[in-house]
Amino acid sequence: MTETNMNEAVLAEQEVLLTDDLFTKDDTAYADADKMTRPSLTYWSDAWRRFKENKLAMVSSVILLIIIAMAIVQPMVSRYEYDEQDLFATNQGPSMEHLFGTDQLGRDIFTRCWSGARVSLLIGVVVAVLNGTVGILYGGIAGYFGGVADNLMMRLCELIGAIPSMLWMILLVLIMKPGVLPIIVAIGATGWIGMARLFRGQVLTLRETEFVMASRTMGAGSIWIIVKHLLPNAMSPIIISMANAIPGAIFSESFLSYIGLGLPLPLASWGTLASDGANQLLIFPYQLLFPALLICITMLCFNLMGDGLRDALDPRMRK
Repeated sequence: MTETNMNEAVLAEQEVLLTDDLFTKDDTAYADADKMTRPSLTYWSDAWRRFKENKLAMVSSVILLIIIAMAIVQPMVSRYEYDEQDLFATNQGPSMEHLFGTDQLGRDIFTRCWSGARVSLLIGVVVAVLNGTVGILYGGIAGYFGGVADNLMMRLCELIGAIPSMLWMILLVLIMKPGVLPIIVAIGATGWIGMARLFRGQVLTLRETEFVMASRTMGAGSIWIIVKHLLPNAMSPIIISMANAIPGAIFSESFLSYIGLGLPLPLASWGTLASDGANQLLIFPYQLLFPALLICITMLCFNLMGDGLRDALDPRMRK
């Protein structure tokens, strides 16, 4: 090979190496650009990721879903009615025929527990939604407008809150006829106060931010600003508060039923079942054990799920 051919071969090899190097750099640059332009996680997807990492919260959510599914399905497929009496099978212990046993009237406790779950969970969810709706409206108006309106509305909250909430519930239930709706009204009569104070504090913090002032400058109305800007940005503590309000409402209903101010017979709830079982505690303890256990498990799962939501939705809790 002549010297000229050798030089040409060296130059060709250098051009190939240079081209490969350029393509490699371009590929790296394109990859970096694609990574930069890839959409980042949104707030809610990031919150969902952190919620899934909380094992206790996820297990609690699964257990709650199972309880809700059993409350919906079991009374529909059961061969016993929740108020069906069998005087030849009274006070029988747990067995394959009656998984939770029977009560003093021969009614299947397993079916009554899941029928009562419908009522207790319904009361808890409706009360939480009612408290959230009233608290958001009341606290949003007080916090956004401020001044005299804020002072008057907050003094009214303090006046209502000065009387213990349990006393309010007992008085309202005594005034109204026993039933699901009176219990919901009685429990929700004072439950919205905490939600109103929470949302008012969020509104007071957010109403002076730049995006709210810009929206106000562009002519947006008060309702639009509250619904469009303030409510979405204050949603995370509201969701946490509503999740924690459900077990509180379930416990309040159970307490009212336990002292004899709950649902009328033959309707069943976890509170009425616990009240009936308490009368037979020394003789047939299983009649109290199963409804009390369901109450404890449900309240524990809601509290653990609420803690998980708090850790997932609060930016200050990010690791």
